[in-house]
Amino acid sequence: MQDYQEILKKVLISEDKLQTRISALAEQINHEYKDSEGLILVCVLRGGIMFLVDLMRQLNIRHSVDFMAVSSYGIGKRSSTGQARISLDLNTDIGDRDVLIIEDIVDSGRTMNSLLQLLNSRQPKSLEVCVLLNKSERREVDFPIKYVGFEIANEFVFGYGLDLDEYYRNLGFIGIVDLEKYEVEE
Repeated sequence: MQDYQEILKKVLISEDKLQTRISALAEQINHEYKDSEGLILVCVLRGGIMFLVDLMRQLNIRHSVDFMAVSSYGIGKRSSTGQARISLDLNTDIGDRDVLIIEDIVDSGRTMNSLLQLLNSRQPKSLEVCVLLNKSERREVDFPIKYVGFEIANEFVFGYGLDLDEYYRNLGFIGIVDLEKYEVEE
């Protein structure tokens, strides 16, 4: 495995900027869900976990957490296959509950659109999306995103929960991959 510094083109979003924006999102969520009788944060694994943890530390409203693993990428892939595969489903009944999906990144939108359709079929009271990174210029399927951390250009990014072939999720910042220097492991 290469050292991340060898493949880092540049830091896109610093740790300080991440935490400042997450605080602002938490403030908005605290305000808008203050009367909710049971907000459920549904974290999409694995990329959303760091975002979820930092976000929920700043929530002062009543909420619970559940997890889903949904994937449309594979190791060595740089774009979504468009085929959403659920490998871990919710343990919680979301019927008549406020649900907020916590996701690391949305680009084509195909995976999130599939997830929204699935969760809507379970009849939640409300269903919204909170995404850390939005690549709106890559969008192929449109749907509303209520909370957006950052709009980013069509760059391949890693760090702060986002992996590069399952590595580098632990970085405290989000960086752009220098694809000319990155060697895909077989």
